[in-house]
Amino acid sequence: MINIAQDGQPTWSIVLIAVYFVCLVFLAFFSTHRYLMLFLYYKRRPSYRPERSPAGVEPPVTIQLPIYNERYVVERLIDSVGKLDYPADKLQIQVLDDSTDETCGLARSCVERLRNRGVNIEHIRRGNRIGYKAGALQEGLKTATGEFVAIFDADFVPPFDFLRMIMHKFAEPRVAMVQMRWGHLNRQYSLLTKLQSIMLDAHFVIEHSARHSSGRFFNFNGTAGVWRKSAIFDAGGWQHDTLTEDLDLSYRAQLRGWKFEYLPAVIVPAELPVEINAFKSQQHRWTKGAVQTAVKLLPRVIVSRIPLYVKMEAIVHLTNNLAYLLMLVLSLMMLPVLLVRESWNFQMPFWVDLLLFFAATVSVVAFYTAGQAEIRPLWYRQLHYIPLMMSLGIGLCVINAKAVMEGLLGIKSGFVRTPKMGDAAKAPNGNRALRIKSYFTRSSGIALAELALAIYYACIVVHCITHNNYYALPFMLLFLFGFGYVGFLSLASMIRLPFTRAATAA
Repeated sequence: MINIAQDGQPTWSIVLIAVYFVCLVFLAFFSTHRYLMLFLYYKRRPSYRPERSPAGVEPPVTIQLPIYNERYVVERLIDSVGKLDYPADKLQIQVLDDSTDETCGLARSCVERLRNRGVNIEHIRRGNRIGYKAGALQEGLKTATGEFVAIFDADFVPPFDFLRMIMHKFAEPRVAMVQMRWGHLNRQYSLLTKLQSIMLDAHFVIEHSARHSSGRFFNFNGTAGVWRKSAIFDAGGWQHDTLTEDLDLSYRAQLRGWKFEYLPAVIVPAELPVEINAFKSQQHRWTKGAVQTAVKLLPRVIVSRIPLYVKMEAIVHLTNNLAYLLMLVLSLMMLPVLLVRESWNFQMPFWVDLLLFFAATVSVVAFYTAGQAEIRPLWYRQLHYIPLMMSLGIGLCVINAKAVMEGLLGIKSGFVRTPKMGDAAKAPNGNRALRIKSYFTRSSGIALAELALAIYYACIVVHCITHNNYYALPFMLLFLFGFGYVGFLSLASMIRLPFTRAATAA
C-alpha cells in the first residue's frame, strides 16, 4: 500500500520531485559558475599578441615526447621538434617510446635521421608501461639535462619558435609551469570535431585565462606546456595513481606555493579525435582522472592555508565532473517527474522556472559563445553549433557518469590512449576504416544505453506534444539529439568496421 502524505500525494512522488529539484539546484550551481568565469575573464582580459623573449634568454631545455602506438603521427611530431629555433647545445629531445607496434621502428628511424643532422635526440625504451604516461615522463627525468622540461603529446605540432615566446616567463623563480593554448589541426573535418573545438576553445580562452588572471589555481593540460624541473621534483614528481597525472601534479605544485603562467597568445596546433568512441574514451579518462584527483587531493586543499577564494574555486574545479552523474540521474527521472507534475496539476512559479533556465542554459550559451567571440572574427557563424554542442555534452553523460562512479569507488583501470589518425583520417572512407581500425576503441554496452535513452526521450517528446507541454519540448529535443547522436555514431562505428574490412579484403 502506498503511503499518503498530508497533502494527499503519495510519499514516493514527493521524494521523486524533491530529488529532481535537488539535482536541478546542483546542476544550476555548476552552470552558474560559468558566469563567474566570464566575469573574471572580462575583468582582466588577456592580450592575444605574442611576445618574444629578450635575446639571451636561452636556458637548457629538455623536450619530452611520450608516445604509445602512434604510427600515423609520430613522424610528424618528431620532425616538428627537430626544426625548433633554439641553440642546439641548449636543447635535448627525449622520445619516450612505450609502443608495441611499428611505431617503434618509425620513431627510431626519425631519431637516427635527426641525430645525423646534429640534433641532440634520444629514443628511450622502457620495456614496460608501468605508470603509463606518468611513468614514462618520470623515467625521462632521470636523464633529462634541461633546467626546464617541455612536454608534447603525439597529436601536437609545436611551433618552431615556441621557446622564444615563453621562456621569459620563467624569470620569476617561483614560476613552475607555463601552459600554451591548444589549436585545432582538423577542426573542419566533421561535425564532431567542430563541436569539440568549441568546447576546448571556451576552456582555454575563458576558463584558463579567468583562473590565471585572478590568482586562482588552474592546471597543466598534459601537453603543450613547459615545466621547471625542480618544481616537478619539489611537488613529488609524476605519480600514476590517477589517470590525470597532469591535474594531480598541478595541484600538488600549487599547494606547495609554485606559480603557473598561461599564454593564450601562443597556440600549439593539435589533432582532435575524429571517431566518436575515441572521443568518448578520452572524455572517460579525463573525467575519471579528475574525480580520482579530487578524492586524493581535496582533503589537502580543504586544510591548506591558501586564500579562501582560491580554496573555494579549487573545490568547485575538482568536483564539477559530478555534474555528469547528476545529469544522468535527471535524465532518467524526466518522464516520471513530468507525469507526477501533470497528475498533481503542479505548476512552479514562473520566476523559479526562469531562474533555473538562466542558471542552467543561458550560462552555457554565454560561456561558449564568448569563447568563439574572443578568437574568431566571424564568431557569429558558430552560433548554430552551440545547441548541438550542448546536446553532445548531454550525450556524454552516460560514459562520464560511469567514469565518475569508478573514480568515487576507487575502481582501477588502465590508461587508454586516444587514437590519433594524422593523414590516415584523410584517406577514402574504405581505406580509412581499414587502416585505423586497430586504433579504435569500442564500448557496445554504453552505446546501447545511449540509444535506449534516445528512444526514451523520443517517447517524452511525443508525450509533450500530445499533452500540449510545449515549454519543455526544446529541452527534451536537446536530450533526444544528444543521446541519439552519440549512441548512433558509437554503434555505427563499431558495426561499420568489420563490414568494411570484409569488403576491402574481397
